[in-house]
Amino acid sequence: MVALAAAGMATFAQLYSVQGVLPGLARDLDITAPAAALAVSAATLGLAVSVIAWSAAADRFGRLPVMRLAIIAAVVLGLLVPFSPNLPVLLMLRFTEGAAMGGIPAVALAYLSEEVSRVHAAVAAGSYVSGTTIGGLAGRIVAAPMADAANWRVGVGAVSLLATAAAVVFMLTAPKQRGFSPLFRTDPGPGLGGRLLLNLRNPRQISLYLQGFLLMGGFVAVYNYLGFRLGAAPFWLPQSVASFLFLAYLAGTWSSRAAGSLAGRLAAHGGRKTVLLGSIAVMASGLALTLGSWLPAVIAGLVVFTGGFFAAHSIASGWAPFLATEGRAQSSSLYNLFYYAGSSLLGWAGGIFFQHGGWTGLSIFVAVLMALAAAAAAAVLGPEPGTEPVQAPLRQDRKL
Repeated sequence: MVALAAAGMATFAQLYSVQGVLPGLARDLDITAPAAALAVSAATLGLAVSVIAWSAAADRFGRLPVMRLAIIAAVVLGLLVPFSPNLPVLLMLRFTEGAAMGGIPAVALAYLSEEVSRVHAAVAAGSYVSGTTIGGLAGRIVAAPMADAANWRVGVGAVSLLATAAAVVFMLTAPKQRGFSPLFRTDPGPGLGGRLLLNLRNPRQISLYLQGFLLMGGFVAVYNYLGFRLGAAPFWLPQSVASFLFLAYLAGTWSSRAAGSLAGRLAAHGGRKTVLLGSIAVMASGLALTLGSWLPAVIAGLVVFTGGFFAAHSIASGWAPFLATEGRAQSSSLYNLFYYAGSSLLGWAGGIFFQHGGWTGLSIFVAVLMALAAAAAAAVLGPEPGTEPVQAPLRQDRKL
């Protein structure tokens, strides 16, 4: 868990570091708010399109070798981003950096599902998501104050150095994989395409993928344009001060693990489905609070909204590989494909509603996304098999 927390730090600190400096980036490059948000979308789009390839490589060469290659490539590219001379170069580097990062989320949950007892899978997935929230938080609150003191390039560069240090921790602490068995083309059973289709033909899996697409899209839209809102009337917050609202991510650090534990306790009463729907309701209540013009209410709403999102994400992301009968890595990768596609497409599209309807317009857009996600979960998902308590097997002496 220490190693995966470090991997999450390295990945998600870089992935969202520019989100905290979007107003400064827009001024420096003389572009609009939606154009600046493309710097976030480019990286998440690169991640989305790469996860299937990373999962295939992980099935053949192993989880840890793939994660190590991905994290090295990501930090090298991240160190080049601050030197981008213009928006096209920035977007190209961010897309490539995101594609390299895809090797971590594409494989991490499959790695956990192979190394951790199924009884504790939801808790383990929640712990991993907790680590990613810390990385995402660190990237934003480091970049924005330094960007205010100097410029966005200095802020993003500092985060890249932080990610490099976290990558070193991962490389030194990641334990050997014990539950992995490589897949070869000559092995019996479906190939890569077959494993993907098996998951895409499963309505329950599709419903979980839609959770990632819709909820992540709304979540990123809120955080992409929050800085622009708080820098204008009636708040007029400087970028460095507004960045501290990203501390709301700490609510997700707690809620993602708590959601997994609660799902286990409620196994006889809907388990994951009950917690997932409840988490979406929490998101909706938090979003409603951000509509006011009183800053404490906006802060409280952001904390509630963030906690609800990460609770829902930890349930859906951990449930997808759990349900897979074939292609566990592909199931996890498909979830990430939908998740980051939502971040890229819907996170950017929220800017259109923000430009034309202000924060109210953006909030209506996000509320519709949450309603669609809840409807998909309520209509398709049911009690999951295999959640009844079982006695953990005795540990065997591996020297034998």
